[in-house]
Amino acid sequence: MVRGKIQMKRIENATSRQVTFSKRRNGLSKKARELSILCDAEVALIVFSQKGRLYEFSSSNSMQKTIERHREYGVVVESTNTEVEHHLENLKSETAKLKKKIELLEDSKRKLLGQQLGSCSVEELCEIDSQLKRSLTNIRETKEMLFVAQIEQLKASEKSLLQENARLLEKCVLNPQHPQADRECIRYSGSSPSSEVETELFIGQAEMRCS
Repeated sequence: MVRGKIQMKRIENATSRQVTFSKRRNGLSKKARELSILCDAEVALIVFSQKGRLYEFSSSNSMQKTIERHREYGVVVESTNTEVEHHLENLKSETAKLKKKIELLEDSKRKLLGQQLGSCSVEELCEIDSQLKRSLTNIRETKEMLFVAQIEQLKASEKSLLQENARLLEKCVLNPQHPQADRECIRYSGSSPSSEVETELFIGQAEMRCS
């Protein structure tokens, strides 16, 4: 026979209610004891009947000890929650400050680009003008430094080429018996950094030219 599902509501009959309370209380105490034994857990159970009678179970044989532990845990949890709330408040405050700073930076950027200047005072316009002049000076100084570095690099390359030219000339002098060396010597000795090269530019169809 299938047992019907019990409705979770107050039992109106006093006798049935007392019987159910006794059975359920004993079952609850048994489950609490089994939980403490099987799982090595500290379990405490406190039950007051309708008439105010106390029923309790403690796996540590000291209900007061378990209650004190519960109170200490509650204090720790409350303290942790307070710290978390305080940390969240700090984060919200920092977020608001950063948001305000970003808005100011974006407004300053727009003004430096020449946008939304109608609301600026004369002092603000003078400050923007000074900032632009300082930025322009820094840009020109950086550009000049880059130009100087490039010039130094080109000078170093020129020096290296001159040294290579001198080495080839010396090789031609020391080995005059090699025709190939003579041709290299003539080519390099006839050229210098200041020599000019003549070129001709022809526009139109290609024509046969006789030397």
